Amino acid sequence: MPRRHSAGRRSDASEVDDMEGLAESELAKLQRQYRIMEGDRQAYSVESQDLIRRQRAEIEKLEAEQNELFKDLKLSRSKFNKVKDEENKDVLKNLVAAKDEYGSAIDAEKEKIAELDIEIRKWERKVDGQRKSMGGSNIGREHEVKVRKQMRVLENRLDRSTKGFNAALTTNAKLREEIDSLRTERARFEQLFKKLDKELKDTRKEIGETIESSTAAYDSRDEAQAKMILLKEKADKDLAQHTQETKELQRVIDHDRKLKEFMGIKTMEREEDEQARAQRVKREIEEAERKKKEAKEESVETYEEAFEKIREETGEEDLDLLVEKFIEVEDRNFALFNYVNEQNNELEKLHEEIEDIQEEIKRFQQQGVSIEQQRQLILKDLEEQSETAGITAKEHDERSKAVNKILDQLKAGINSLFNKLSCDRSALEDMLGGTEGVRNDNMMQYLGVIEERTNELLASQAYLMSKDYDRPYDPKLNSLLGEGPSKPPPSLQIEPPTTGDDYDSDDSAQPSDEDQRPLTQSELKNRVMKGVIKKEKAAGQKKTFAYDLSGAKDLKQTKSYDKKKGKH
Repeated sequence: MPRRHSAGRRSDASEVDDMEGLAESELAKLQRQYRIMEGDRQAYSVESQDLIRRQRAEIEKLEAEQNELFKDLKLSRSKFNKVKDEENKDVLKNLVAAKDEYGSAIDAEKEKIAELDIEIRKWERKVDGQRKSMGGSNIGREHEVKVRKQMRVLENRLDRSTKGFNAALTTNAKLREEIDSLRTERARFEQLFKKLDKELKDTRKEIGETIESSTAAYDSRDEAQAKMILLKEKADKDLAQHTQETKELQRVIDHDRKLKEFMGIKTMEREEDEQARAQRVKREIEEAERKKKEAKEESVETYEEAFEKIREETGEEDLDLLVEKFIEVEDRNFALFNYVNEQNNELEKLHEEIEDIQEEIKRFQQQGVSIEQQRQLILKDLEEQSETAGITAKEHDERSKAVNKILDQLKAGINSLFNKLSCDRSALEDMLGGTEGVRNDNMMQYLGVIEERTNELLASQAYLMSKDYDRPYDPKLNSLLGEGPSKPPPSLQIEPPTTGDDYDSDDSAQPSDEDQRPLTQSELKNRVMKGVIKKEKAAGQKKTFAYDLSGAKDLKQTKSYDKKKGKH
């Protein structure tokens, strides 16, 4: 039986150990799962907080955008913007109407030009027929005389035009320099104006801040003065009350002092009686017991006499009650003494506070005077700066008006010269996007067109002068035609214009939209040469009007070769 019990106990112990091991492993597993879940929870918390923060930032951003959109919507629906939209609508309507009018005018002008071209061709055919029908030996000479006479007239006119044009070019160069200087001066003026405007705004802002600070100082000074008056009134009242209480306490203290002196005198007398009694008792003890009874009787009588005196003074017959009253009076006197000390301390504190308030009042008064002086100085300085800025702005306004007046005169002169030279305005307006008139931003384009037109006129004049065989050789004509000195042709003294490297000898080229743009010098010479060749072909067998252009062709080929060689 004991063995069975021991085996059972061992099996139970092993089972318990197994259960504990399983429980510990399960506990470790649960703790590990708990740590994992705790880490997941913290990670999820951090992630959720981050997500919430981003969502809040996005919400704030969207709210700000919403406020901006509401603000823009409110501005777009404002009365000022509606009026401005109506004005823009009217301006656009007027521009569309003007565009239609100008389009119809352009179409009408094109039709007129087409009709004039037809009429010119018709008259050219008539002239050619008339030339063919003309006969006789003197006709060519007479025609040549007329042509030379007409050429001299045209040359005189061209010479005058050239002189005027040269003067215009000189004036144009001077005006360009003046425009550049005026533009530079205008840029400097605008920069200075912006600087002065900024200084004026800063000055006004500083004036406003100074006024606000001075107003705040005045308000604080008024508050301090009101507070000072209230504190002074309160101090006066407290001082009067304290004086009254001090007098009352002084009276009570004097009364108690007199009572205390009286009680002291009585106590001293009592002490003296006790000493005498003690001496008598000692003497009686030394002498004999016989005298003890007498000493006691004398002591009782002495006590009775002292008590009788105290009773007469105080009117109280009970000695214990008299002692209690004396102690009570002493306690009350001590309490009153402490109260008087506290009142004296409080009075000293009040005096110190009054002195501090008076010093603070003086300091505020001095500070107010100093602030007022500084404000006056700042206002004076700001007024001087404002006057200086106003004078400078006025001077710059006058200079700006003078510059604008000069620019207006210059634009009027450019427009007049543009019209006198019959420049192509439509091409320039197309290039500038349909803008009309000479303005500050398109002035240089107008001057460029005028210069090109002038070069064309000079080239035409040089070409006409080069056809005058009786005229002496002038090397300036080559420079006007863009050529150097060349060998004269064998038949006639002619300096035909060259066409450059891009010359196209094909006469069957169809006209395009580029024919309406301003021509360069080489294109102008090309067109003149083509016209001369066509006229020579139309002249037929008339030797009087025939020109030998072989030299011009050789010269053209030579110049083309030289240009190509120079390019390479």
